Amino acid sequence: MKKFSVFFLTAIALISLLAVFFPAKKDSKDNLVKDLPVKSIPSPISIDYLRSLQITSDEIKIEEELDRGSNHKRYIASFLSEGNKVYGLLTIPLEEMPVGGFPAIVFNHGYIPPSQYVTTNGYVAYVDYLARNGFVVFKIDYRGNGKSEGDPSGSYFSSAYTVDAISALKSLQKFDKINPNRIGLWGHSMAGNIVLRAMLVSEEIKAGVIWSGAVYSYEDFAKYKINDNSYTHKPDESKEGISQKNREISPEIQKIRTDPNSIDFNSEFWTAISLTKNIKYLSGPLQIHHAVSDPVVNIGYSRDLVEALKENSKKYEFFEYNGGGHNISSPYFETAMERTVRFFKDNL
Repeated sequence: MKKFSVFFLTAIALISLLAVFFPAKKDSKDNLVKDLPVKSIPSPISIDYLRSLQITSDEIKIEEELDRGSNHKRYIASFLSEGNKVYGLLTIPLEEMPVGGFPAIVFNHGYIPPSQYVTTNGYVAYVDYLARNGFVVFKIDYRGNGKSEGDPSGSYFSSAYTVDAISALKSLQKFDKINPNRIGLWGHSMAGNIVLRAMLVSEEIKAGVIWSGAVYSYEDFAKYKINDNSYTHKPDESKEGISQKNREISPEIQKIRTDPNSIDFNSEFWTAISLTKNIKYLSGPLQIHHAVSDPVVNIGYSRDLVEALKENSKKYEFFEYNGGGHNISSPYFETAMERTVRFFKDNL
């Protein structure tokens, strides 16, 4: 009996020691990583890695009520994303709530210098148009933008903003005025990358709309370049100086800027982080808008994405505009917004 007790205590001690040196793996305060072989996580922006995360968020929190819109209430609201408090502009229709709750749109803005970003500025006409058509709209700031906590690490080479978009969806799903099964994503420019990446990660996104989007593979990035600096990290824009755990910073990724001709885009690494090469995961319909003369984002990005969608028999709509520039301004704006509203009403 004494020998058994000694053996039992020794076993307990060994188990405790193993727990110290091999703790349960956690990605963050909010996101738990399922056990995956190291080789299957080649990058923090790889699609399979992001799909392995269990992204959660608490219910959206109303911070401040603003002046009303034409037929909707307006608020500053917040949600948690990987422990960061992220703000956004929330609109709620004044009309009677439908059975099951309002349909909602997580609105993802294009690149604006994070230190200059203001929650209530920018995209006013876009948000108002959607809000007037019966949608709850949540225009999120992203971490590190404006007053939001965290580091503004961009989208093309970081998973941070993708996690923010999905966390916003999770927070809306817990809001009693919203139908948790009727939430879509809208994105412009840089956020085209966010919308598509998020849709490859979460099947809970029922539909996505992209205006003038960019970077669906890194081969198209090397081909078309881009006339903005959202992919360049600026240390002076880091509010907390924390490690960029969401960013892909390997020597291989640096080749996209220094020596793109040497890259094998069919390699395991580049395939893992390409959106178009993981398009099999897309479950919801996608609508794409792009002006032929866009001076910021080459329309080739959208045309190449459409080819990938076509080859993989995915549900999509694609509209090209003869003018309107990067923001698809009037007189094209009204047509694009009408199509956007109709698409969301049909698919949410």
